[in-house]
Amino acid sequence: MTTTSDPAASTAGATGPGTAAGGGRIPFFPPDLFQDDRDTLLRLLYEIGTGQDQKFILGEHTRRFEDALRRRLDAADVVACSSGTSALHLVLTAFGIGPGDEVVVPAFGCAPLAAAVLHTGAVPVFGDIDPLTLTLDPAGAQDLITPRTRALMPAHMFSVMADMPRFTALAAAHDLRLVEDSAVAQGAVLDGRPAGLWGDAGVYSFVQVKSFGMPGEGGAVVTRDAETGRRARMLRNHGQDGTHRGLHHTIGVNSRFDEIQAAFQLHRLPGLTARLERRARIAAHYTERFADLPGITPPPPGTDGRCYYVYTLLADDRDALREDLTAAGVDTHVYYPRILPDQAAFAPAAAHRPGAAWPHARRAARHHLSLPVHHRLDDAQVEHIADAVRAHALRTRR
Repeated sequence: MTTTSDPAASTAGATGPGTAAGGGRIPFFPPDLFQDDRDTLLRLLYEIGTGQDQKFILGEHTRRFEDALRRRLDAADVVACSSGTSALHLVLTAFGIGPGDEVVVPAFGCAPLAAAVLHTGAVPVFGDIDPLTLTLDPAGAQDLITPRTRALMPAHMFSVMADMPRFTALAAAHDLRLVEDSAVAQGAVLDGRPAGLWGDAGVYSFVQVKSFGMPGEGGAVVTRDAETGRRARMLRNHGQDGTHRGLHHTIGVNSRFDEIQAAFQLHRLPGLTARLERRARIAAHYTERFADLPGITPPPPGTDGRCYYVYTLLADDRDALREDLTAAGVDTHVYYPRILPDQAAFAPAAAHRPGAAWPHARRAARHHLSLPVHHRLDDAQVEHIADAVRAHALRTRR
């Protein structure tokens, strides 16, 4: 990935039209993601499955996994649970958010941003996004605060963290809870503070496609507040405190963590930094190659406050670019073709604020396109992807 030459003459280069570097397609997510760890996974499956104590959830492996993440983050607590979505619900419930309350969330993003709020009985209030970072706009969020507002819930989006310093100040000024949807941002750091530890609590997701994904569902609540961790830990296991089985202190849910996955993630944790660094180098290379392209807006450059879950650009002719990349053997993804307020499930909540338009969110939905950035890409594949994007942009300009 050292070349910066202009590949405008052809997207195919030496590989031929419609093929990726080295032949075959370049998948958006690698099908061989866990190939190097296959033997370890099979061993853990056998050892835990045949273990004398027959402990398959919330056992010693889960405790060790939580402790490892807590030490890595210097957090007060890390509570492993069944998914990142469940982690959001646990946090909101732990804060006592419920009927009659409002939570400000971005209009552009994944369904759990709204659904987790609605599951508590509260109402999500949709805010527009910053047109470059694609994260919730703090100034717009401030305008949405009412006496019913209980929390702000910005979400880190694609490869960029939300403006957490401004959200921290905004939450403090209005005495609001700050819930950090950091599901895609594990490993990111902003101003020296890890993603997940800016607000009262944050969340991670370990679903396969995330930067610390695993072969199954999983997530975690991360927090600097021990009491928040205690409540989330109790809520994830039917309201039990973990010391007296069958004694339920509150109404909880089943959001427990799998022992095999905990052991597997402990095995993979030492390699996370190197995998994230590889993703960061690929993303930086893309941004450099795309900086001067007409009709293409790459994500903001730099490393502070950056996460490399996926690499997402904005393209004036998104669908045509996607077709050209498909022809060049490159798989892409459009995450959110419709904003949350336009989804049938959340339209009633959006109706609480008649007249809202969310223009930046709507533009992002029309123009965003995500490229492969996973750590198993080789340099030739990275160059092929960058060349294909450049060739499309320069050809359409002519």
